[in-house]
Amino acid sequence: MVLKLHGTGNSTCTRRVGAFLREKKIPFELVEVNLMKGEHKSPAFVAKQPFGQIPYIDDDGFILYESRAICRYLEAKYPNQGTKLIPDDIKGKALFEQAASVEASNFDAYAAKAVAEVIFKPFFGQTPDQAVFQELIKQLGLRLDAYEVILSKQKYVAGDNFTLADIFHLPYGALLAAAGSNIMSDESRPNVVRWWNDITARDSWVAVKDGVIAPNV
Repeated sequence: MVLKLHGTGNSTCTRRVGAFLREKKIPFELVEVNLMKGEHKSPAFVAKQPFGQIPYIDDDGFILYESRAICRYLEAKYPNQGTKLIPDDIKGKALFEQAASVEASNFDAYAAKAVAEVIFKPFFGQTPDQAVFQELIKQLGLRLDAYEVILSKQKYVAGDNFTLADIFHLPYGALLAAAGSNIMSDESRPNVVRWWNDITARDSWVAVKDGVIAPNV
């Protein structure tokens, strides 16, 4: 049975998993979930994903949700297929986990909220607060100053090899420009710009970034 990814190309977290699956060359099919029709809140969906959020995967009957958990699970299942995205050695794995934790605490915590403030709020009939947005961008900038130091010493966030920690940054980082911020292209942080240009140019991200997640079979 081909892996089934339940989500939609317009979802940041579905794109995260989609980019990962492309990078790993794992066959999958997208099962489109229509958010506008509330399909993610239907009894059948909530029976699989109790929070009513996307995406989740069905791996021959094994159900798993949360995009980062999905990626970690499939990397463990297919470690030698496609790009190796989590190191095997204990120190390399520790550095990966460090970078993944940094992404969650020091990048996503600000980038996701900034994107939600400007891009997602209108979908719910709410008015964006530019002051809140600018404060989130300011706080993100302070964290990216630390990224600049890290990336001045290595090519990627977990070392000199591209890892899952880099992929984790892509969905919300890529929407910051659409939200009205050039923070990811700010030349005052040349190493951040170099890294960002590198990871956003990868074929795996280019394939999903515009919201089209075609089956990979």
